[in-house]
Amino acid sequence: MVVQQHWLRRGACAAAAVMGVSGTAGCSGGGDAVADARAGADPLLSVRKAADVLAEAGTAKARTAMETAAGGTRVTIRGEGGYDFRRAMGRLRVVLPNDPAGSSGRQPITELLAPGALYMKDRGAGVPPDKWVRVDTTALTDGNLVTGGATDPAAAAELLRGARSATFVGHVELAGVRVAHYRGVTDIAHAARAASAHARGALAAAAEGFDQDAVSFDAYLDSEGRLRKVRHQFSFANQGRTVAVASTTLLYEFGVPVVVRLPDRRDIYAGRVRM
Repeated sequence: MVVQQHWLRRGACAAAAVMGVSGTAGCSGGGDAVADARAGADPLLSVRKAADVLAEAGTAKARTAMETAAGGTRVTIRGEGGYDFRRAMGRLRVVLPNDPAGSSGRQPITELLAPGALYMKDRGAGVPPDKWVRVDTTALTDGNLVTGGATDPAAAAELLRGARSATFVGHVELAGVRVAHYRGVTDIAHAARAASAHARGALAAAAEGFDQDAVSFDAYLDSEGRLRKVRHQFSFANQGRTVAVASTTLLYEFGVPVVVRLPDRRDIYAGRVRM
């Protein structure tokens, strides 16, 4: 897969806590009491339920950061947009890092995330500017945990269904919202088996493609159990090199309108994509 290889070759987020998250959940005295009670709950149950709670919440704005490190080279790709967790669909504007010469003139990529598919616009040499590139995420060896430069927010939450260990670390302030911090290890193969139907195929592909199923995570839940931030850390082999990845997803402004319209078939580029 040419698209995948490009991202893997080119390639957490301490600044995520100051990315402008808004909302008041967990800031009142009542919210604090709920959060304190949650600290006594089963950490595994809390993180495993995160995807279900997001589906109940409906929609949210999202910011992503994917940092890859290989051979002494560190690259960070950032994204911003919105996500509908009921439909498992989202739209992100992904900003590529500077090229080796320091130029920042690269066009941001528009990505549409849907069950089993990733659509990208302004991506790939020779692709007309009015065309989209479509990638089958169930055929990617990373299940689009890495390929798109931003982990699908729903997939980031679905990964937590496979948590095999989790510890409550404590309460912290995340951009003005009091959240419970959990740390642990999840299993990709287990997550794929437990995943919702829309995420199962891509996660199953990732479980087969990664050398190791274990993924370390830090998850931050608000007083309603909504996932506000999650950071996954994993590594894989690519072209004889070990690539370390830290993928961070930040969610905020729950309930905002999120409109995702997939491109018509005639708007999808059918030729070979060269990155």
